[in-house]
Amino acid sequence: MRVWFNRINESRRTMVAVEANEVTIGRDPSNTVVLASPLVSRHHAIVRLHNGQLILENIGLNSCLVGDEEVLGGQSVVFDPGAKVRIWPFTLTFEAERPATISRSELEAHLRAQFADLELRIHKKLLERLDLYDFEARHGQDPEAILLLENNIEDVCRELNVFGPSNEAILEELATLAIRDLLVNQLIMDSGEPTFFDLASLTSTRFDIPATLVPEREAELHALLQFARERLELQKYRDTTEKVAAVEQHFHKLIPLLRPHLHRELRRYIVLRTLKKDLKDTIFGFGPLEDLLRAPTVTEIMVISSDQIYIERGGVIERSGRRFISDKVTEAIIERIVAQVGRRIDKSQPLVDARLPDGSRVNAIIPPLAVKGPTLTVRKFPVQRFTVDDLVEMGSLSRAAATFLRACVIDRRNILISGGTGTGKTTLLNVLSSFIPHKERIITIEDTCELRLHQEHVVSLETKLPSVEGTGAYTIRDLVRNALRMRPDRIIVGECRGPEALDMIQAMNTGHDGSMTTIHANSAREVIERLEVLILMAAELPVSSIHRQVASALDLIVHISRLPGGPRVVTQISELVRFDHESNEIVMLDLFNFRDGKTLQPTGYLPSFIDSLVNKQLLDPRFLYGTVAAENV
Repeated sequence: MRVWFNRINESRRTMVAVEANEVTIGRDPSNTVVLASPLVSRHHAIVRLHNGQLILENIGLNSCLVGDEEVLGGQSVVFDPGAKVRIWPFTLTFEAERPATISRSELEAHLRAQFADLELRIHKKLLERLDLYDFEARHGQDPEAILLLENNIEDVCRELNVFGPSNEAILEELATLAIRDLLVNQLIMDSGEPTFFDLASLTSTRFDIPATLVPEREAELHALLQFARERLELQKYRDTTEKVAAVEQHFHKLIPLLRPHLHRELRRYIVLRTLKKDLKDTIFGFGPLEDLLRAPTVTEIMVISSDQIYIERGGVIERSGRRFISDKVTEAIIERIVAQVGRRIDKSQPLVDARLPDGSRVNAIIPPLAVKGPTLTVRKFPVQRFTVDDLVEMGSLSRAAATFLRACVIDRRNILISGGTGTGKTTLLNVLSSFIPHKERIITIEDTCELRLHQEHVVSLETKLPSVEGTGAYTIRDLVRNALRMRPDRIIVGECRGPEALDMIQAMNTGHDGSMTTIHANSAREVIERLEVLILMAAELPVSSIHRQVASALDLIVHISRLPGGPRVVTQISELVRFDHESNEIVMLDLFNFRDGKTLQPTGYLPSFIDSLVNKQLLDPRFLYGTVAAENV
């Protein structure tokens, strides 16, 4: 067995050959592999070879990474030779007699890297041949210019001998990856979902079909896509998101069935078709972000650097395998994104927040503030409007808790939703707002409009950043004050993160019952401490006075958390019962909590306003004790 290791960000590697089936790792000289760093434990890990597989046991205090899996002290994990082991600040690779296996995600990342390298070489050649800045200025509106660009791409491919006999094996792999991407895009564009087309108006979907189209090859490609649809039985899935997820998870099973139909000319056509699309995306659109922006299974896009693009899918962050051609191209595409939504970014203003037409949030930051290069974060707006039934089905909320919250919203109880970043506070706020009776007048106030209420009588307000001269800004606090003059039945604030918390609490205390908002906090109890800080930003008030105001204004705190592995669940529903004058604290009772680590369960405590819910026939109190099944929401 051989062990290769090097410091992260250093290309030079050291190799240690070991005859035994056990390797010890640590900074102590007695170890087989000595990692000289104070960040490594004296005896950090033991790796054993058994039946062609490796077993790593972490015997140190610090964690380590095996592939994408974090291994804590005292834990063990089985992995295959070739997998990367990261013990900060070192990366290790183990070679055994058995050849290393490559996961599907690693293979996809490798293939996308091949595509990116090829596109970089073609892009450089195109810069020598054409004025691409002039092409960009035309925004792809000139068909003759598009045709000229595609013909030049073909010429460069011939010049670089891209489709030579030596590349046949890799071209076959690239063609199967391209077919999968085409199938995903086809499902999205065939869906008819308005939200997809809101985003499509921003992305350059008009470049998906080449100008130099070959009908015979297009017919063959269409037949393969139809074959894939039938074999994956996509018709049995209820919506586009589920269909796309099925393609991403199961398409690899079809590859052996597709290979016999991928003759040389078709492989060449599919790869060339993809190269043209990607390069046109880079010149006119958003480059490698195009497909990610449209993919319904991707909820967040995080560009760390030009060659590092991460995505969040199913609550789990993973590397996308895609990358930009260069930092310069990355910055140009970021400028393109923010320009199309009326913002600008440059060295004098290197940080910007924006909102895409579909409601997705964009944060971009470039040098000199971003040290490693241009950075972009896109929090995508969910295509599917979640209902309370969806949350119950996903396990985010129990049926009993959903029934209780529905009754509280109808009974005009003031509710605050708390949680960390990305836990789903806005999604839950959207769901709870769906219970508001349609006859009521609702005013929503947000930094960026994300709420999509089902009611008709909704006034949506959005903050405004200052102009270049530094004037004309309107904050959430300004809009909350203005909303009080608009005869609201309910005020919904997307998030309280500053002095507006005082205005929101006062609005709840002055006849605007049934209002809702969200706040960042780690637990229901910490919400009170967080509100103290935010209210003190607006006015210097005694803490006891703040507690009285909060206890009088809020009825419920609903706390949502993200569990290990990605699921988002409601873990607490607490009532603010009263302000205790003796202890100068707010008395809170958990009505539901996450006791068994699996489901949200009632504690048995009755809320102080239970009589109101029962008298209005909104709730049967016996379900709080589990004696009556909750009614359908």
